[in-house]
Amino acid sequence: MSTLTPRATTPTRTPSTPPRARRRPPLGVVVAAVGVLAVVSLFVGVSTVTPATLLAQDAQALLVLLVSRLPRTLAVLLAGAAMAVAGMIMQMLARNRFVEPSTAGTVESAVLGILVVTVLSPGAPLMVKMLVASTFALAGTALFLRLLAFVPLRSVLVVPLVGLMLGGVIGAVTTFFAYRLDLLQSLASWTTGDFSGVLRGRYELLWITLALTVVAYLAADRFTLAGMGSDLTTNLGMSYRTVMTLGLVIVSMVSAVVVVTVGVIPFLGLVVPNVVSLMLGDNMRRTAPWVAVLGAGFVLVCDLVGRVVRHPYEVPVGVVVGVVGSALFLALLLRRGSRAA
Repeated sequence: MSTLTPRATTPTRTPSTPPRARRRPPLGVVVAAVGVLAVVSLFVGVSTVTPATLLAQDAQALLVLLVSRLPRTLAVLLAGAAMAVAGMIMQMLARNRFVEPSTAGTVESAVLGILVVTVLSPGAPLMVKMLVASTFALAGTALFLRLLAFVPLRSVLVVPLVGLMLGGVIGAVTTFFAYRLDLLQSLASWTTGDFSGVLRGRYELLWITLALTVVAYLAADRFTLAGMGSDLTTNLGMSYRTVMTLGLVIVSMVSAVVVVTVGVIPFLGLVVPNVVSLMLGDNMRRTAPWVAVLGAGFVLVCDLVGRVVRHPYEVPVGVVVGVVGSALFLALLLRRGSRAA
């Protein structure tokens, strides 16, 4: 897909090892820690669900666990892992560390697609909404990469700025039509990540993101090579266009499924891959499991914080992730700026 190749003056991302060895816990320990947090998540909420009530075979507690707490926890883990991996793929394709679905116009395009299908076919099933949102997200991401080919990229910071401006334009168009059609309340539910409404029967679409994450891992070596440029990818006997298309489809479908199911979770796909890159380098085959596990754990921690900080009320996870993620994003920008100076 040579027409989508961004013309960048910045060094391309190459598979590398960390500048110096850093002590880190084994991946199994991190998985176990996330598992403990997931168990804790099952017992945090307004309704009383405790191990004691479950052992006593309390029917109400068991119902809450199976209908609400368990689906919510699974949704958090699936969405967090998938969005983090999607952000890593976008950084590979754009060859820029500060790109992810919420800074490239991808999620804004997905929201626009949901608005369009809601207006034209209000009774459409979730699968149809997901497919339409995926199509819009794919078009928005392709437009972003196309714009990069015409913008003089004198700094790595220009790329996310282009994406934020594109997302702002698409978001403004979406808000305008939502206002004219009296759909602002629905728009707010799509643009703010919130797991409080997740129930059994309303989150199963997120299992698609698990399959897409597995596909991304199987194609990890191809994405790593694509991050080194089209010439090297072609010289090694691979189709750069095919790899780009696969990456765009994965990112678009993951973004659409998450937005349709729980709303927008900002900065997740930017912060987690960058943190993992500092520890392990840029080889996606090695970093993808870490990105998935830490992405799931990060969203789970933010969801728990949102549930307890104003108990019995909840702060949407999109707000918590946005605050923490934007602060970390700023720290990454300042770190890159100080290194460039």
